[in-house]
Amino acid sequence: MNVPFDNFQKLGKEQVEATLKTFGSVSKGAQNIAVELADYSKKSFEESTATIEKLVGAKTLDKAVEIQTDYMKTAYEGFIAQSTKLSELYADLAKEMFKPYEGLYAKVNNAAN
Repeated sequence: MNVPFDNFQKLGKEQVEATLKTFGSVSKGAQNIAVELADYSKKSFEESTATIEKLVGAKTLDKAVEIQTDYMKTAYEGFIAQSTKLSELYADLAKEMFKPYEGLYAKVNNAAN
């Protein structure tokens, strides 16, 4: 009678440990994502400000159109690169969240049988 209870207690302890590891992974992953977003926002703001300064100094309409076109191209490429990087960070976060639980399901299944 004590053996099944001991197994249940051990599985409960393992689940608590897995949950704590998951919280640590989520915290670290969320922090990485927040830092990445802050860096991108700062860079984007700086590029926008520089473009406005260039536009103010443009002597011709053709030059202004060229400056705006270059900015839009750079902004689009930066957005795509940032989106890809964030997708990778979210995928890594998801993997790290479930890593502590990988072997736990098999243990619970074996204990039930």
